Amino acid sequence: MRRDGIQHQMSPSREITVAPDRFEVTADDAILVTELHSAIAVCVYDAVEEAGALLHLRCIVRIPKPADMTDTTLATELLLLDRCVESMRELAPSARNLQARVVVHLSEHPAARETFENVLTMVQHFLADAGLRVLPIDIAGGQPRALRFRPSMGWLQTR
Repeated sequence: MRRDGIQHQMSPSREITVAPDRFEVTADDAILVTELHSAIAVCVYDAVEEAGALLHLRCIVRIPKPADMTDTTLATELLLLDRCVESMRELAPSARNLQARVVVHLSEHPAARETFENVLTMVQHFLADAGLRVLPIDIAGGQPRALRFRPSMGWLQTR
């Protein structure tokens, strides 16, 4: 497959929808899409290798102790994150410049920020330990956030 010319750069071959608590990896020129509602998206890519992954983690605020996360919840999120990064490395073994962009949609719950900060701290430490460069985090509340990520170009759009 030839990957040159303006047509290749402007029109990705397909869109892949990423469901909550799932991830998708691609080495094709595809757009990974999802909608964040009280969730965290971790976008991993290597623009040189034109490969990437999108992990969609739900972050549910619990009552009466919303900031407390169970060991099972944290272990599940870490396992998904680990599988996502490992799948990315298997797909693009020569990738040496892995970067991660994190996008957050905060729930309306008054204690949401504290809960999300706990998960974000864990995610950032994991990504740093795995050797990924973590770019600034994008955090917003309000309406659910539509996310479109094109790993082949490192392009990320949120609305």
